[in-house]
Amino acid sequence: MAIPGAAREVLSLRALNRATLARQMLLARRSLAATQAVERLAGLQAQAPNPPYIGLWSRLEGFRREQLTDALHKRRIVRMSTLRGTLHLMSARDALAWRPLLEPVHQRGLQGSNHRKALDGIDRAAVVEAGRTLLAERPRTGAELGQALGLRWPGRESASLAALIRNSLPLAHLPPAGTWNSHQSALLQPLGEWLGDAAADAAPATQDDLLLRYLAAFGPATLADAGAWSGLTGWKAVAERLRPRLRVFVGEDGQELFDLPRAPLPDPDTPAPPRLVAEWDNLLLSHADRARVLSEANRARVFTANGIVRGTVLLDGFVAGVWKIEREKKKNIATVLLEPFARWSKADRAAVESEALGLLAFASEGEGERHAVRMA
Repeated sequence: MAIPGAAREVLSLRALNRATLARQMLLARRSLAATQAVERLAGLQAQAPNPPYIGLWSRLEGFRREQLTDALHKRRIVRMSTLRGTLHLMSARDALAWRPLLEPVHQRGLQGSNHRKALDGIDRAAVVEAGRTLLAERPRTGAELGQALGLRWPGRESASLAALIRNSLPLAHLPPAGTWNSHQSALLQPLGEWLGDAAADAAPATQDDLLLRYLAAFGPATLADAGAWSGLTGWKAVAERLRPRLRVFVGEDGQELFDLPRAPLPDPDTPAPPRLVAEWDNLLLSHADRARVLSEANRARVFTANGIVRGTVLLDGFVAGVWKIEREKKKNIATVLLEPFARWSKADRAAVESEALGLLAFASEGEGERHAVRMA
């Protein structure tokens, strides 16, 4: 067995691909509860309500929508701003432990946003304290919060005042916001109040803890990858502290790849079944170098100019096309539209169409809905 921290085995692109798919539960569906799965995946990007459900469907055996909805209502899973300063679903335990560590990400994001100029010269601490008081009275939407703060700070943009609160306080988005097909504005409540007794004994994670969790879910990976996933800096010092506990590889480009000693490393020739991966899936957002799943040549076909990360089709483990669901309400037909990046074999096409029909059954909006698959 290789000595932790000393190995310099070269890992091919396919080896990285298979390792990542194994840890992301995309080589084989697993039998796990929603909360367990979200923890193993180190969170799910959740700025839109439905993609996390589809993300779990693509990874779990027999997953049903009500399993995630129930976990949100029972406060086992929380929707809130965490990694990269973006909305994620996290287990309650991880939300409590990770959000304090990610405070610099949220403050840096606020400084780099359009709100910076609108907040120049304001007493930020006073605004945050006022926001805390308002939210202690009752949960409020971001718009309600901004309007109430605007009465105290007239002439200031209400959206910027609300953004200051959202980036300065750990706020849970209360269900039904974030549940399947729910597009209403979220009511916000301080995380500790939403989770109640569960928050009392929570201890903040360290950046060392975070790197180990990241590698378990997305490794082997570079330190730049860890930064792209989290939004945090300072990973070099973390890696040096942990180096004796880690296994270190070299990628085809010569970069160091850090990993856990006993983490899965499947054979590069392990078969990878076709998968439909959700929009904004962390599979595509958690590495600085996405080549392990997405070629640079196809990047612009997945990451659109207006900030959308499209649903993708995996063939042999790599992104080979995109997909979306189209609905004709009058005809009660739901269709998965597939857009291959190159010609698929007959066998691949049949396998992808089978997955697409499975997705439509999962996402069905009622009895009698008809389902179809179409190639663009």
